[in-house]
Amino acid sequence: MVGRIYHVGLTVSDLDKSIAFYRDILGLKFQGEIMMVGEETDKMFQKKNCKARVAYLNGSENIETPPIELIQFVEEDVNKVKSDLFTTSISEVCFYTDDIEIVYNGLIEKHVECLSEPQYFDFSSQGFGKSKAFYFKDTDGIILEMMQPL
Repeated sequence: MVGRIYHVGLTVSDLDKSIAFYRDILGLKFQGEIMMVGEETDKMFQKKNCKARVAYLNGSENIETPPIELIQFVEEDVNKVKSDLFTTSISEVCFYTDDIEIVYNGLIEKHVECLSEPQYFDFSSQGFGKSKAFYFKDTDGIILEMMQPL
């Protein structure tokens, strides 16, 4: 049977730059880094002589909260495509906050590209409650979301 989500993986172009963003800008805790190399790695990624630097960061000690896994393929060009909410793929990763205005203003101060100001949503009539949310981008242009349940 499938259980909880174990982690959410994002391919990045510069692991050090991405670690700094997720750790220093978003405040996630750096959990560690591994280097994936060898026959198993080649089979997993379907690429001969594959090397991947992989880092894990998390904003919670709760075991039910999956970490973000950042993957940088070493000695490989990453095919950078513009993130698009309207293309079939993972459209965004959503983070929880209990004060969306402070987070939003902090991201703006740090020159993070935000796609809008926090927006209010009321889905109470559909059983999902009220919230505020906005989208923003990381250093590779990957779309992220910040949400505050109300």
